[in-house]
Amino acid sequence: MVIAFSAGKLIVSPFEIQARLDNGCLLYAMVDDIKFHDDALMLVADAGAVRWNIKLDSNEQLQEVKGELGIG
Repeated sequence: MVIAFSAGKLIVSPFEIQARLDNGCLLYAMVDDIKFHDDALMLVADAGAVRWNIKLDSNEQLQEVKGELGIG
């Protein structure tokens, strides 16, 4: 599934999330390393030494990602 947001697009699969940003950066993380901060609309990847976060534009986008991953 592809979800467009203001900074680029998210590509969500059952195993991995890729964030392809408009500035040319590509971030990816395994689903097990992803956390969600609903109140801040943040998708946070934390794999120990490597960390990044993406602020989405709307709660609908966040819920779409969570739904694709089967997270209530």
